[in-house]
Amino acid sequence: MGEKQALIPRLRFPEFRNAGEWAKAGMSDLYGFYPTNTLSRDKLNYTKGDVKNIHYGDIHTKFATLFDVANEVVPFINGTESVERIRAESYCIEGDLVFADASEDMEDVGKSIEIVNTCNEKIVSGLHTILARQLTNHLVIRFGGYLFKSGAIREQIKKEAQGAKVLGISSGRLSRIKICYPSDREEQQKIADCLSSLDARIAAQAEKVDALKTHKKGLMQQLFPREGETVPRLRFPEFQGRGEWKTNQLQDLSKIIRGASPRPRNDPKFYGGDIPRLMGQDVSRDGKWVTPCIDFLTKEGAKLSRLCEKGTLTIICSGDVGIPSFLAVDACIHDGFIALIDIDIHRIDVNYLYYCLINLQRVFNSSATHGGIYNNLTTTILKEFSIRLPCLEEQHMIANCLSSLDALVSAHIEKLDALKTHKKGLMQQLFPSVEAVVS
Repeated sequence: MGEKQALIPRLRFPEFRNAGEWAKAGMSDLYGFYPTNTLSRDKLNYTKGDVKNIHYGDIHTKFATLFDVANEVVPFINGTESVERIRAESYCIEGDLVFADASEDMEDVGKSIEIVNTCNEKIVSGLHTILARQLTNHLVIRFGGYLFKSGAIREQIKKEAQGAKVLGISSGRLSRIKICYPSDREEQQKIADCLSSLDARIAAQAEKVDALKTHKKGLMQQLFPREGETVPRLRFPEFQGRGEWKTNQLQDLSKIIRGASPRPRNDPKFYGGDIPRLMGQDVSRDGKWVTPCIDFLTKEGAKLSRLCEKGTLTIICSGDVGIPSFLAVDACIHDGFIALIDIDIHRIDVNYLYYCLINLQRVFNSSATHGGIYNNLTTTILKEFSIRLPCLEEQHMIANCLSSLDALVSAHIEKLDALKTHKKGLMQQLFPSVEAVVS
């Protein structure tokens, strides 16, 4: 057996470096569990009511680790009958933890928030949640929220989770979790302050990204003519008064081809080689310029697919219909993609065409034919799409303007990702390891 690890984090604030090991206790020693309600979404509303309801889905997708009701959009319980059945002890108080008890994703099972500000509003823990409340005041408010996001506790919760397609965690299984914490409440407060400050920076950076994306969307709506119009509402000064834009069908500006897929799927004769095949997930990940890295074909498989050169403009034609992107490398496209090749560069700037397609996504979605559970954009539909064109010089300026804005958005997204990575690394160092906690 290995030597028992000390319950000390790798990174500690200077004034606490000689404070000794952290305390350890079972969750059942620190927390009691209280009743929750089981109202589904159709029993909730976002307009009026006396009691707000925390739904497990919002824990997964919306709510911050430190739940301040003033900063969150929380639905109300409909009517008064359901409210009258709520026990007094079921109303959330500051310092409570609310866990989502079900998830399809192992990384999210048992995801939690800590109630840090109720603004004196009545709030209850709702469907598929577990409400935990401190039995004593060992943990300062705001420290608990981060403690239950630490690697040591998250790993224990994942091990306690049960289920196949849907994973679940119960209060009984949560009670088995081992918790470690600094005995000095000032050290707890210092950790909470540090991480909440970082969360504030992350939130501010996310707002910048959202604002830039909104600005780009609004700018595009003004730089391109609206449906039924022939000039945009916003035009660069040197092109004002130049007259109407010309209309062309896409088939007159490029050759439109559909991808292909070798059959049967996963046949080692066709799949598993070294020739990349573009997938929708690649586009979602990379955006404008895509390097496929999820699926690969053999040389025989590539012969039965559609091999496209680096720089080819592609469009998703099933599922997330209409999303364009450029291939950053030579790659094959399957039958869920359409490629635009032999583009007439004497009439249309390729980058301008990309932004035209971005701007036309709404039209794509309404024009797509319906096949099975997916929308399907056919080559016939795409060929007949109308593209409005100013002169090449104006196309260049529009494309360069939007490309510069894309670069700015990308730079801010990279900064946001860096902050999130920094927080993840900091969390790993500010809390003891899972090996130390469970030993």
